[in-house]
Amino acid sequence: LEQWIRAGGGFVGIHSAAQTEYDWPFYGELIGAWADNESALQPARVLVADATHPAALHLPAQWMSTNEWYNFRRNPRADSAIVLTVDEASYQGGTMGADHPIAWARTVGSGRAFYTALGHEAQAWSDERLLDHVARAILWAAKN
Repeated sequence: LEQWIRAGGGFVGIHSAAQTEYDWPFYGELIGAWADNESALQPARVLVADATHPAALHLPAQWMSTNEWYNFRRNPRADSAIVLTVDEASYQGGTMGADHPIAWARTVGSGRAFYTALGHEAQAWSDERLLDHVARAILWAAKN
């Protein structure tokens, strides 16, 4: 996987993809930030941080979404393009503060990696916003 990504392959991680492989350094580089803990399942306000990224082109500037909101071990902003954030004032259990990324894009070697923390519950997948978000992230990661 590492060789393929570094040579130009694409990767899209969804929700619990940030909650695995804690002992694999390359995976940490690929995913951008590991989950530290999560809130209870609850609605929160999602904000588009980069309306020009393909995975956000179709999204409203903000909307309410129900999810298990991850707090990450680090903020990926320093080495990732942040696409979405969550407003911690809109739910209980956030520990990252005013800048809480939940979807981001990054390059790894010649490859592309995208991660979104959305999509915890099965019913979330009936939301056209999530389906389009993930489909466009896949196309971006595949360089299409």
